[in-house]
Amino acid sequence: MAKTIFITGASRGFGKLWAEALLQRGDKVVATARDLRTLDDLVSKYGSNILPLQLDVNDRAADFAAIQKAKDHFGSIDVLINNAGYGLFGAVEETTEEEARAQMETNFFGLLWLSQAVLPIMREQGHGHIIQLSSIVGLVGVPVLSLYNASKFAVEGLGETLAAEVKHFGINVTLLEPNGYATDWGGSSAIQTTPMPEYEGVRAAFQASVDDDFWGVPAATTPAVLQLIDSENPPLRLFLGKKAYPMVKQTYENRLAEWDSWAEVSTAAHGK
Repeated sequence: MAKTIFITGASRGFGKLWAEALLQRGDKVVATARDLRTLDDLVSKYGSNILPLQLDVNDRAADFAAIQKAKDHFGSIDVLINNAGYGLFGAVEETTEEEARAQMETNFFGLLWLSQAVLPIMREQGHGHIIQLSSIVGLVGVPVLSLYNASKFAVEGLGETLAAEVKHFGINVTLLEPNGYATDWGGSSAIQTTPMPEYEGVRAAFQASVDDDFWGVPAATTPAVLQLIDSENPPLRLFLGKKAYPMVKQTYENRLAEWDSWAEVSTAAHGK
């Protein structure tokens, strides 16, 4: 059965790939972008099945208006895919206030506003699925991706809490956690801090740790996303890519070992 999917950041990358795959199989898609010209090819090919909307997700009022326009146009919103976001590359000390706030506004607050906007519609319907684009670095901290890490860690916390709050309304929440992919995320859409020479060694070590095999093929994610959307019992978290699970497994093994080594200190701190 065809669904209505609202997807942000549909101008390129994952957003455009998934939007077109959904349209190809007959779903109705509300596709948002800052520049609507980037959606002209989908509009010309799929006609009335796509509703293109100009949207800057940082604008809370515009987010609520876009969700309402989608509901008025198609009658329902079955799935919200919060895909809009960008990468900020730089160490903590290098990051300006403007860069830090802009990263959180887009990657976290934009996603929050759209989630808030769609919830009343999904509650009234008695069903819905909110898919938040997180990242493997929402679970594993990586040097020189400091504020991007922070934004995705925030998305993880929000998503897990939201899932517990809305499950009884028939609404599911999934955190998508890709490893690196060969999209434009690290290219022209990324922002670089002004580098400090003190962090060149850290930056070089990080770059040396990433080989060509690390980057997945973006189009290969499409079957997994379609299966997720079609699932009657979708998972809270879904990794994308072969590198994601081993990275998280190793990270949590290290965390558990450290927690165990400090367990007596932790327990004593309870006081009774």
